Amino acid sequence: MTGAIMIQGTMSGAGKSLLTAALCRIFRQDGHSVAPFKSQNMALNSYITPDGLEIGRAQALQAEAAGIEPSALMNPVLLKPTTDVGSQVIVNGKVRGNMRAREYFSRKTELIPDIRRAYEILSSQYDIIVVEGAGSPVELNLKKDDIVNMGLATMLEIPVLLVGNIDCGGVFAQLYGTFALLEKHEQELVKGLIVNRFRGDISLFDDGISILEEKCGRPVIGVVPFVKHDLEDEDSLSSRLEKTRNSGVIDIAVIRLPKISNFSDFDVFSKYEGVSVRYVTKPEELGEPDLLILPGTKSTIADMEWMNRTGLSQEIKARANYKFPVFGICGGFQMLGETVSDPYGTECGGTAEGLGLLPSCRTVFHEEKTQLRTEGRFRDVTGFFSCLSGASYYGYEVHMGKTEGSSKPLTDSGGYFNGNTAGCYVHGIFDSSEVSGALVKALYEAKGLKYNGAVSDRRKQREKDLDELADTVRKSLDMDMIYKIIQEGV
Repeated sequence: MTGAIMIQGTMSGAGKSLLTAALCRIFRQDGHSVAPFKSQNMALNSYITPDGLEIGRAQALQAEAAGIEPSALMNPVLLKPTTDVGSQVIVNGKVRGNMRAREYFSRKTELIPDIRRAYEILSSQYDIIVVEGAGSPVELNLKKDDIVNMGLATMLEIPVLLVGNIDCGGVFAQLYGTFALLEKHEQELVKGLIVNRFRGDISLFDDGISILEEKCGRPVIGVVPFVKHDLEDEDSLSSRLEKTRNSGVIDIAVIRLPKISNFSDFDVFSKYEGVSVRYVTKPEELGEPDLLILPGTKSTIADMEWMNRTGLSQEIKARANYKFPVFGICGGFQMLGETVSDPYGTECGGTAEGLGLLPSCRTVFHEEKTQLRTEGRFRDVTGFFSCLSGASYYGYEVHMGKTEGSSKPLTDSGGYFNGNTAGCYVHGIFDSSEVSGALVKALYEAKGLKYNGAVSDRRKQREKDLDELADTVRKSLDMDMIYKIIQEGV
């Protein structure tokens, strides 16, 4: 079988990304070669492909579900917001430049050849392409020259399944309202509806299925239950970023930076018994965590200035090292040094004073972006993070700045440590069971306790989670009808 299917949602947060991943895994289980595709993604959670190109983190997860290596072909256009009105534009995995929203919208049709080329290459290599839309297809003020929802489906002649999120309420208004606002030729592309994230007894929605089918004139392909999972979320709408109180023996606090990126770096800790991760935005929320993490950010200087304004910088500097250990990743690592400078205006320009917890370390942004996969071992580390000495890690780097200093080297890939403070550029550095396991055990020991639970490897856990997600979705959807839709096309 060859063909494609597109998942569009009534809104951001409808569940498009995970349904796309589930279908990729189902088609793979059924013996088909399959690849994901999202023409344009806006996200701060990104990933580096084996050939050093940058794509959305969701597409990397979907490729993993499909059992293939991620490729820039799967996400030819990635927008990484740098301000409220502008983004870094990444095309075919490489930085094209920074653009304000108005400029990008006026020029986005210039990217159609790149999108077509990427899709056509994937189509020639795989049996089935599972295409994901973005946001809602009926944002009427933004619909002109659409390249990611119905404009893409029309251009590439792809049948569409429309997904609504019943957990948010108003699923009838979501699905019928969206369908009604589509142009007639766009409605013809919609071959079925999916109700996602249903809680409770699904049989109670039987009448709802009949109403939706009558109103929209399209079959309901299935009702998918609310699935608890630890798979990566798209950034801004993730429930993981909600403020929560410490509910574990071990309290890990993460600074919730305004432009936080790649917070999936900390997902592995959810699998450790007695460990909780919470996000902090104010000094009074900091408390006395067992470990403080400064995460990545797309705008290091602006977020450093935000930390100064909120008083978080002063609170961290006053208590770091002797009250709690601190670990920084990427932008968070840059903040731990003396200064961060952006002489070329690659983010927002200017210079900011860092926390000074890694003395003599200074970061200077350059016009060329570092994008690479990496692996190695921790060096001989002293202080709290001596627990990581010799531990093997894997991950990737994606950053504009270079950090140099005289502090002691942390890993084979760089980074530094000083006392109970450490940082590096490697996203995913905690995913290895050697790293996360050693760190959790050390956190327990620092409290006079012993950790007796299992250790977790993020890669292996994702495989298990993807199989469980696919099993639930397969049972919930009419897969025979989906295969028929793919075969018949538009």
